[in-house]
Amino acid sequence: MGFQLSQKLKNKHFLSLAGNGIMSVLGMLNMIILYRALSVANIGMWVFFLSVLLLVDTFRSGFITTAFIKFYAGSGTERKQEVVGSTWFIGGAITGILLLLNIPAYFFSPYLKNPSLALFMEWFGIIYVASLPSFIASCVVQAEQRFDQLLYIRFFSQGVFIFLVVIMVFTGTASLQNIIYAYLTGAIVTSLYTIFMGWASVSMFKKRTMPCIRELFHFGKYSVGTTLSSNLFGTSNTMIINFLLGPAALAVFNLGQRLMEIIEIPLRSFAATGMPELSAAYNAGDKDKVIGTMARYTGILTIALLPVSIGAVALADVAIYIIGGSKYVGTEAANIMRLFMTFALLYPMDRFFALTLDVIHQPKINFIKVLVMLAASISSSFIGIEITGSIYGVAVAGVIPTLIGVGVGYWGLNRFHPFSIFSVITTGYSEAFSVIRAYWMKLGF
Repeated sequence: MGFQLSQKLKNKHFLSLAGNGIMSVLGMLNMIILYRALSVANIGMWVFFLSVLLLVDTFRSGFITTAFIKFYAGSGTERKQEVVGSTWFIGGAITGILLLLNIPAYFFSPYLKNPSLALFMEWFGIIYVASLPSFIASCVVQAEQRFDQLLYIRFFSQGVFIFLVVIMVFTGTASLQNIIYAYLTGAIVTSLYTIFMGWASVSMFKKRTMPCIRELFHFGKYSVGTTLSSNLFGTSNTMIINFLLGPAALAVFNLGQRLMEIIEIPLRSFAATGMPELSAAYNAGDKDKVIGTMARYTGILTIALLPVSIGAVALADVAIYIIGGSKYVGTEAANIMRLFMTFALLYPMDRFFALTLDVIHQPKINFIKVLVMLAASISSSFIGIEITGSIYGVAVAGVIPTLIGVGVGYWGLNRFHPFSIFSVITTGYSEAFSVIRAYWMKLGF
């Protein structure tokens, strides 16, 4: 019995889910503390700062992550070392460029009226340098499917940050500037930990080769556009709300989105475990297995998220009170959450269609698709605010780019190997039923 439990805890799906779950729970706990410690306007400023910071970081992660896993998974030892070393070169070059840009931006920051944007201009370069080793380590352990190690990396990243935030709250020193210090400290500690453990593979830098660097670069130039444009959805909404409706409205909108982490946890987890499996099938030339794997992951996630979405819609008011406190009760936050949780049932298809397009070496389709989605998102958000005069317009507009993403992704994958969306749902139902039946029989029923 103990051995079986140990084996289940070492299962890659469980470990990936646990890693994302721990990060999301800690992030949620941190947000609960900050929403109570800071004013509504200051929370809006922090959300704006963090959104811009993560958007710019997406240029590095989008350029490297997908390309790294694609060329690393299933390769021989020498090839793996070559990919890691070449990735260090590209990651270091991108980080160096961002650091150089930080120098003139730092001197320009005093002239900016928005305090959160000014803080970003002061700190983004050093934060990206501090997080580079832990970022490379995350790519390596994910490609190796060592999700226990990925769990440790994420725990350190969020754990140190939230520990310092709690200290600030108890000492009455919580401020935007001090939160940034805590964020930077978390990045430094996590990177030092990955270097010490050997997961960052710094020594592999000498194994880099120009052919591999070019290979990663030419793939990454498309995948970065896809990832960057995808992240622009949330950031563009953040900017539109911040400048048209103000930071207080942004705080309410962000709170309404917080429980989307319930959806994002399994999406990120299964994407992390699914991508190496998809890459291995594609590298083996097995088209049926590529589409079958995609359909299995997509379908079972869609079925599994249905009761979660229904429960979240029913309990939205309770969730908003727990996360934000009494000052957010009666605001638009609960209804914003209901809208997003309803649209979320389309997210598994959108995510795994896009992921599979990258795996089958069609990042260009993803890139063009995301540009169209981004244009639709921005224009529909402006129209939504013009019509409603509130954040409801932005929330409702969110379904339009998602529908575009599903449609284009389905078209692109059908060119590779025909399948139907109905088959994805039936596959998910069959997989979910098989899992439930297996556990039911183990319980002796």
